[in-house]
Amino acid sequence: MWTRLVTATTLVATLAPIPAVVSAPVRSSAAERGWVTSTLRQMSLEQKVGQLFATYVYGGDATEPTAADRAANLAAFGVETPAQVVERYHLGGVCYFSWSHNLDNPRQIATLSNGLQRAALGNRAKGMVPLLISTDQEQGTVVRMPPPAAQFPGSMALGAGRSAPAAQTAAEVTGRELRAVGIHQPYAPIADVNVNPANPVIGVRSFGADPTLVADLTAAQVTGFQDRAGGTAVAKHFPGHGDTATDSHTGLPVISHSRAEWDRIDAPPFRRAIRSGVESIMTAHIVVPALDPSGDPATLSPTILTGVLRGELGFRGVIVTDALNMAGVRAKYGDERVPVLALKAGADQLLMPPDLALARDAVLRAVATGELTERRIDESVRRILGVKYRQGLARTPLVDVEQAVRAVGAPDHLAAVTRVTDATVTAVRNDASVLPLPRTTGRAGHRLGQRRLRPGRGGRRRVHRPRARVTARPATLPSDATIAATASQAAEHDLTVVLTNKAWDTTVTDPRATQQRLVAALLGAGKPVVVVAVRDPYDIAYLPGVATYLTTYSYTRAAMDALVRALHGELSPQGRLPVTIPTAEGTGSVLYPYGHGLSW
Repeated sequence: MWTRLVTATTLVATLAPIPAVVSAPVRSSAAERGWVTSTLRQMSLEQKVGQLFATYVYGGDATEPTAADRAANLAAFGVETPAQVVERYHLGGVCYFSWSHNLDNPRQIATLSNGLQRAALGNRAKGMVPLLISTDQEQGTVVRMPPPAAQFPGSMALGAGRSAPAAQTAAEVTGRELRAVGIHQPYAPIADVNVNPANPVIGVRSFGADPTLVADLTAAQVTGFQDRAGGTAVAKHFPGHGDTATDSHTGLPVISHSRAEWDRIDAPPFRRAIRSGVESIMTAHIVVPALDPSGDPATLSPTILTGVLRGELGFRGVIVTDALNMAGVRAKYGDERVPVLALKAGADQLLMPPDLALARDAVLRAVATGELTERRIDESVRRILGVKYRQGLARTPLVDVEQAVRAVGAPDHLAAVTRVTDATVTAVRNDASVLPLPRTTGRAGHRLGQRRLRPGRGGRRRVHRPRARVTARPATLPSDATIAATASQAAEHDLTVVLTNKAWDTTVTDPRATQQRLVAALLGAGKPVVVVAVRDPYDIAYLPGVATYLTTYSYTRAAMDALVRALHGELSPQGRLPVTIPTAEGTGSVLYPYGHGLSW
């Protein structure tokens, strides 16, 4: 009946499989302790302080960046190339981003990693040590490695799938591909329990609203990243960022949980991660008065980092701060004080200070004045060096570029993406039994979902399937003219499928209310409408009159392919809501409960 469906996808290439990875040991060995001690003895204080910092660098090549990237490095760091940044500041780590032009394709990324490692190593006799290289590869809506890398569904989709083995598989494959190109820390999994539907920064990045589910899947991903892929898992954001309506990138959130609520809701995933041997935990720039009444963000709180995380929870690994250029950590103290206070609180690795030279010099001055001791610096450097040793960087800091090209996007990895994703599509409402679509002829309308594709991937792409033509192209928030034209077209078709992206968010800076008006106009055309939320599942509460509603939690290629098959009955939705969907009035009433899900 319906012959055309327009939705958002990305293309994934097929490459050769990656060989098995030997997992790094979690516990300290005599060899590790010997290497750490001997390396530390060779380092100057300035080199030790450099080990505490991880930051971005501009450019896709360590020594030959573009003119624009040279200028960006010069403005930010006083030198022109990524290699020079590493050398000048004796960096302990580098964090890759697409906006800093580090991530293009497997060959380029692996080559960049090798170039940066060579810069970090320099003359080993002078105390030079390899880098820890990181990126935010959470999957789902937070992805740094572009295709052909495996694009798994994100955490909330995995929560809908309810499968710890699937979560472990996603982490293992992701970790293997990252390790192949020389990236060691994925800055995942997300251990936050998203109990606030209005959370502007976590949302689908969380496995869900149930602490037990989040703890189970967090532990599974720690195992996948570390024991199976040989990487370094980073559970975040301690002590728990799941119940906030403020984004710590732009403000300082306050979590009002009592101590008992924190123990019941926020703590379990971190406790499980620690028991599973997680190597690193990332702090949150949030205030939790029940844990520390001082008003300091957790990143700068000795009570929270040293008292609770190390003392009560027994964590012995590397504590890495969330980015120090975020407003949440800069709100109370100046940029010169923040790195010193973070170290005094118990942090080990200082991520992305807004002024690296200022931060480095502030730590050096704190040691010179006695506010920090060199022994305290040594404690953190030992932990960081231990992770590097367990990563195998003391023996093999460079990666095989040709193997990286074969490994990333391997056929078995992409097959795993499909298997995992297929189990996450969630059908929430099908009142008129519109779905699955019948196998008769007719005309179907379409409306582009509110997906913003990355620059450079905006052209049309078609994937032909029986009874469906899938087209991917950029979409923006619909204008009034577009809404009117689309509603007019919908009246001429038997069915319209519309994709929404955070349609619940009606803040002034992100006027998603236009999506709500679009859906209302389509319903007014008098023909069936299928709404698919390709991000937060909460949209249905703000779309009155919608009788058919699904959620995919992300807009990856695999998610959109699974959606097409679910619409046509080739795939029966298996996902169950990992969160509660409340009504829009804010009264606490439940529209759809945790665990709800339909199938056909």
